[in-house]
Parts: sequence; structure tokens; C-alpha cells
Amino acid sequence: MKKLLLLIDGNALVHHAYHALPPLTVSKTGEVVNAVYGFASMLIKAINELKPSHCAIAFDRKAPTFRHQLFDQYKANRPPAPDELIAQLGRVRQLVEAFNMPIFELDGYEADDVLGTLSHQASSQDIDTVIVTGDADTMQLVSPQVKVLYPKPRRSFSDTMLYDKAAVSQKYGVNPEHIADLKALAGDQSDNIPGVSGIGPVTAAKLIQQFGGVDQIYARIDEVTPPKLQALLKQNEDIARKSKKLATIVTQMP
Repeated sequence: MKKLLLLIDGNALVHHAYHALPPLTVSKTGEVVNAVYGFASMLIKAINELKPSHCAIAFDRKAPTFRHQLFDQYKANRPPAPDELIAQLGRVRQLVEAFNMPIFELDGYEADDVLGTLSHQASSQDIDTVIVTGDADTMQLVSPQVKVLYPKPRRSFSDTMLYDKAAVSQKYGVNPEHIADLKALAGDQSDNIPGVSGIGPVTAAKLIQQFGGVDQIYARIDEVTPPKLQALLKQNEDIARKSKKLATIVTQMP
């Protein structure tokens, strides 16, 4: 039987559980544990259904990342996490340790970069990977050997869909390897990635379908029509390229 690596996006899954589930408390202490409960439910469900041979979890660190050094407004639009959510992160770590699952994290990088690096290493050893997350950024990691288990919109918390290349392409209009290019052009409000002002996801997807990624678009910039769109791209080349760096998940961390 082929080996399967199950990767858990710790922070993203905890955040998703916290906002998706009603407040749950421990009767004796009043401690809020809805995120812990949701995280545990998703973890157990994934293990039971996928039966992985290996498991690992990635967490964000508090320290700024290389993306903050590149663009100081990266994720600056996000409100502070509620205290009740922050308190549950410690409980989730205790849960993961009880499951005897290895935790990976590194200053200067996000959990997404850890997931990208581990899945890349697994693929190089002919090991399939499923990433369990509540963060759509990881869709760019999907490949013949990597899939993403992601919650279905407007459904119950545990109702998920397994995304392969075809599913990602259908949802976004571009292949997984061009998700970062899509964000580079259209921006990403959730991460405060600026993109090119005036270009939305539909136009960005059409450009990518016609020319390829950001590098290919600018290599053939004189072919872009209408002229107004071409001028917009020329005026914002620096920010488009910077946005591409912000949106691209690292797959070879040090």
C-alpha cells in the first residue's frame, strides 16, 4: 500500500473551527473549547477516513515573516485574534502532543511554507499528501501527489471537499501552479496583498489562461489588449511582482 502523509494546518483549522462553531464551554470551569472540539473532530475524521501512514502538524510563529519584511502592510488589515481563541491554541497543542504528532514551525515563515516544504519533500519520495486546512492559499500546492481537504462553503463545519487539480481549476479558473499569479494580479484582501488595482479575479484568470503566469504576461506585455489593460499592467509591474512573492508558498525552507 502506498504511503500517505496527512498534514494539518494548525492555526488555519483552529481559526476556522472557532468561527464556525457556537461557543462550547467546560461545565466546571467555563473555559471556552469550541475551537479545540472542532479541531479534534476534524483531525479524528481525517485520520479515520484517510488512514494515513504519517501525520504532522504545522503552526505559525508569532515572529514576523519574510513577507512582512517585503511588505510591512502584509496582513495588516486583520483584527487581533480574540483572547478566547488565543487561549485555545495552547489546548490544541496539548491535544496534538497527546496524539504524539510531530509539530513543525520556524521563525520567519508561515505554516503554509512548512506545509509546502513537507509536501514537496514527500512528493520527492513518492509519498502522497493530503493537507487539511481552512486556508485556501494552500490550493497552489495541489499536484498529482498533493490534495487539499477544505471545508465546503456555507455547509456544516465537518462537510469538506478533497481538491485535486481539476477541482482547483474549476473553482478558480486557473491551474494550481497559477494560484499565486492570480493573487499577484487580482490581490488577496484576506492577506492584504495589493495586486494590480483595477484587475479582478475574472480578468486575471483570462490573462493567465492566455499568456501564463506573471513572468510570461510581462514578457509578452505588448500583446495584451485592450490598451487600457496593457497600460494598467505596465504601470503596476513592480507591485504585481511583489504581490507574486507575497502569495507564493515556499516549498524549500532552510
